[in-house]
Amino acid sequence: MTKITASQVNELRKATGAGMMDCKNALVEAEGDFDKAIEILRKKGQKVAAKRADRESSEGAVIAQVSDDKTNGVIVSLNCETDFVAKNEGFVSLAKDLAKIALEHDSLDSFMNASFNGITVSEKLTEQTGVIGEKIEIGGFRTLKAPYVGSYIHAGNKIATLVGLSASVDNADVAAKDVAMQAAAMNPIALNEDAVDSAVIEKEIEIAKDQLRAEGKPEAMLDNIAQGKLKRFFKDNTLVNQAFIKDSKVSVAAYVKTYGDVEITGFERVALGS
Repeated sequence: MTKITASQVNELRKATGAGMMDCKNALVEAEGDFDKAIEILRKKGQKVAAKRADRESSEGAVIAQVSDDKTNGVIVSLNCETDFVAKNEGFVSLAKDLAKIALEHDSLDSFMNASFNGITVSEKLTEQTGVIGEKIEIGGFRTLKAPYVGSYIHAGNKIATLVGLSASVDNADVAAKDVAMQAAAMNPIALNEDAVDSAVIEKEIEIAKDQLRAEGKPEAMLDNIAQGKLKRFFKDNTLVNQAFIKDSKVSVAAYVKTYGDVEITGFERVALGS
């Protein structure tokens, strides 16, 4: 039998994140061949992934990452089965490493095929499924580009947001983070009225009309009153029109204007389970 040293086991553990005994057993089976041992661990991950394919991965870590020049941002949700794993330092570290790689990619497919220390991101997820023993997958992938991009990650890594500004003004980091916190807390459905899906608008108008009919309002008045209710809907549910959570007397758009000639150009929000 090939003698396996502690340093070999430690090297394999650093490369894969697998447990000490898993690494030792893989090296023994591979007769000390490092690459073969990695392949053995990867195949174990494939078997675990196949067995747990129908499991629900509703826990995890949602990470927002912004480029050094603050013009590009990404949110990646790394999902798992249990909160115990989601809170593990190694799991969160993996999610952060994946988010850094994701910054260089505009689509999920491109990201999944990107290199992660010599293997693809997809293969890394399979490998870690074997290491951790739970279903692991990417639950969310969003990107945002703007003259200035800011981010916010809610405590516990359950929600992350990105916000784009039209200019990199003084204290843009403060403005963008405040708006990103707003998006995390208030969950707007769109940036502004124009960005709301027409089907959503039609549904809200019909709901308003049904309520008014139930109240006995005349049919001739329904359109005008429903439009008024729609304006209230926009105020409550579009980011720029919402009341700013730190000062409800002003809208989010008005708050941002206090930083100069700047507007919110877009936002992205990812939450576990959404």
